[in-house]
Amino acid sequence: MGIGMHAFTRRAGAELVFCLAGLPFIVLNPLVLLVLAVDLSWLVTSGARGNPSPVDMAIGVVCLGLLLVLLVSTPAARRLGSLQRRLATRLLGTRVGEPLFDPGPRDKAGWRVMAYQLAKLPAGLLELYAASLWVYGLINLSYPLLWGAFRNHEPGAQLSPLPVFTPLGWFGEGTFHVATLPGTFAAASAGAAMLLAAPWATRAVTSVDAWLIRGLLGPGRLAQRVHDLEQSRALAVDDSAALLRRLERDLHDGAQIRLATLAMNLGMAREKLGHHGEVPDAEAARELVDAALRGAKDALGELRGLVRGIHPPVLDNGLADALTTLVADSAIPVELAVGIPVRPTPAIETIAYFCAAELLANAAKHSYATTITLRAAVHRDVLRLSVGDDGTGGADPAGGSGLSGLTQRVAVVDGELTIASPPGGPTTVTVALPLRA
Repeated sequence: MGIGMHAFTRRAGAELVFCLAGLPFIVLNPLVLLVLAVDLSWLVTSGARGNPSPVDMAIGVVCLGLLLVLLVSTPAARRLGSLQRRLATRLLGTRVGEPLFDPGPRDKAGWRVMAYQLAKLPAGLLELYAASLWVYGLINLSYPLLWGAFRNHEPGAQLSPLPVFTPLGWFGEGTFHVATLPGTFAAASAGAAMLLAAPWATRAVTSVDAWLIRGLLGPGRLAQRVHDLEQSRALAVDDSAALLRRLERDLHDGAQIRLATLAMNLGMAREKLGHHGEVPDAEAARELVDAALRGAKDALGELRGLVRGIHPPVLDNGLADALTTLVADSAIPVELAVGIPVRPTPAIETIAYFCAAELLANAAKHSYATTITLRAAVHRDVLRLSVGDDGTGGADPAGGSGLSGLTQRVAVVDGELTIASPPGGPTTVTVALPLRA
């Protein structure tokens, strides 16, 4: 797909709609409201004669201040910010969390909404300019057809030339006129160039607006950090509860049943051996003792598995050795590259190990891959663990592959899990963890 055709996508259309939908918000700009307040005061006090006086300016400033305080103190500001966030989410794919509002004139989130409205004036004008490239580009491109449809007059008729808008037309330059049919093809060329440039201009101005929305309409850094910590704490509690439930279930369904069977076999063997004297049924007693021995071995195996599920003993030697052991048991050939000069804390090593084990198991079960790569490295106090395969791709956290559980486990320590798995492959899952929990 060429560069020009790549620009005309559904996303480009959504960005154009965002530019048009944001134009009414320019009117709610504090500067516009100030001008309106000063003009209204000037109209009332002077009857629109002369220029606005300093008194008119002061009255306008006071009225604007009272209006802003009213907007911040009432739900108006939060609703305005919520509407902007919904537009950004729906049309730009920019998801911004809702800040914590504190009703009253000291509401910082409400004042940030007003600051965004102030910045919306230049941003909105740029978005209007980007939208005009689409409109005038289409008009210029249609000039040859319009000329043939509406300019087919008798020879010698004097017709007024048609204006052709160019990107510099807003600045008083670059606008020209055409008065002949061949000239309309020059207009069409200008229109085609404007349509090719329009998606990129729209992308640029909407990116600036999205940056403003994230910075001014989202939660502040401190509030976001508190929210993240609360979420991490909740995830840690849920993860610990899930681990306890799993251990209880495994003990109840596995080792506990085997140990109960072991006790029953030993009790029946004692009955077969008798209380004193000769053994009435030595063969049956041997079979029961053998069954008890097998049950004891199976119970020990179950308990060792539970211990490995809590903290694999191989991690005592470090994450590098643990990953090497993990790769050796893989059913698919794995290319391993480990560079961990600084050893993470035990909690981080445990999370990284279980993430690697789960990702290798997912690749073996679902990807139909022939080779897997496992890389672990430390960069700027961050442990990055990536597992890639050459399989069919399409990995989805909602598909029950265990990726959602890994995301929660990683989030407990402020880590991050990213997935790149287009249909057809390849798949790369990267886990970023701090060296210290």
